[in-house]
This record gives sequence, structure tokens and C-alpha cells, in this order.
Amino acid sequence: MNLTPTLKVLANEKRFKILQWLKEPKKYFASSEFDVEEDGVYVGLIEKKIRLSQSTVSQYLLQLQNVGLISMERKGQWTFCKYNYTFVDGFIRALKQQI
Repeated sequence: MNLTPTLKVLANEKRFKILQWLKEPKKYFASSEFDVEEDGVYVGLIEKKIRLSQSTVSQYLLQLQNVGLISMERKGQWTFCKYNYTFVDGFIRALKQQI
């Protein structure tokens, strides 16, 4: 596993914060319409919480998705994000082997 792309994505404080929130969605997000644990977190909730522009949040989420840290799924008009436990576990194991 090439660790560098993932480390670069994690080097940004805001992207890192989003990943932390997605790890424990019920702790950081509330929705009366969706189950943040089951469905994932609606992108609009992330935008409101982090207080960045929609385009910046979209770029950050795409970067997290592109390296495998999160998954994104479109359901109707909404896009939901989930923490990718399998990838993160593998990444941490690979990182431990390298350093």
C-alpha cells in the first residue's frame, strides 16, 4: 500500500476533522430524517458543521473518498458519507509496518 496519498489527505486539519466526525456520526450529527449510523451523514450536515463553502467541502470529501478513507453513496437527491473502517484498519496496519 502506498501510504503517501492518504497521509497527504490527512495532513489537512479540516479533512482530518471530517474523518473524525464520520467515525462517530451519532456523536457529531443529528438528523430526524436519516439514521446517520445506518445511512451515513448527509453532505449538507457536514457543510453546516464545518462552515466551509459547498465547493470546498465537496473537494475535501472527494479527496477522502479517492484515497479510500470514506465511502459516498447517492440516495435520491442526497449524498451520504460513511467512514471506511476496513480501509482505515488496513492503512494503520501498513503504517505500523513502515514506521
